[in-house]
Amino acid sequence: MINCVIIDDEPLARTLLMEYLTGFPEINVVKECNDGFEGVKAITQHQPHFIFLDIQMPKINGFEMLELIEDPPAVIFTTAFDSFAMKAFEAHAIDYLLKPFSKERFNLAVQKLLVQLKNNEPQNKVDLVMEDYTAVVEKQNRIVVKHNHSVRIIPLDEVAYLEAYGDYIKVHTADGVFVKKQTMGFYETHLDPKQFIRVHRSFIVSSSRIQKIQSADFVLLKAGDKIPVSKSGYSRLKSVLGI
Repeated sequence: MINCVIIDDEPLARTLLMEYLTGFPEINVVKECNDGFEGVKAITQHQPHFIFLDIQMPKINGFEMLELIEDPPAVIFTTAFDSFAMKAFEAHAIDYLLKPFSKERFNLAVQKLLVQLKNNEPQNKVDLVMEDYTAVVEKQNRIVVKHNHSVRIIPLDEVAYLEAYGDYIKVHTADGVFVKKQTMGFYETHLDPKQFIRVHRSFIVSSSRIQKIQSADFVLLKAGDKIPVSKSGYSRLKSVLGI
């Protein structure tokens, strides 16, 4: 039996998926979820072979949900998201169903995924797809992290600085430090460089939190944190701050 989870905030969409899945008796739906928070819990609990995932959902979207999962299962996107963005997804062999979709199109997507699972092919190049996603949408204004078995949404204006932490980053705020699996390069690319400055290979700081530049080697933040500055980071600081 192949287990799957359905994650979509539209009840009618979930009902349609369940109806279409009657043609695949080998697939067992272990959980239906109406938002990303429920999706994270269901995937953690049931460890499904694959999921049907909507992208545009309230609270957190489908990609933010995937970021919170250590080892994401295979994914078939079910979304009304712009077909322009979908062109990027196609290149990485992750299938998607652009709403409204037919039963025939649904069958093709499921059959494709079943073949991948049977052949033990790499499930999904989720990281590549998520990079493509961020390239065609607005710059994000929040960071979503998993913290103490719950999901926390951190607005960017609450972030003092980001710190490299192996394959993760530490998000420093007045409320504490939160760990997220992501790269510094990702945030350097996708955050506004005037608001968040890469001052060092291991640090990105919020320009609004800078109190003073103590020297070419360090910057002092308003909360008292002393952040190291590299030569190239110092040049970026001077450029952004106009000094």
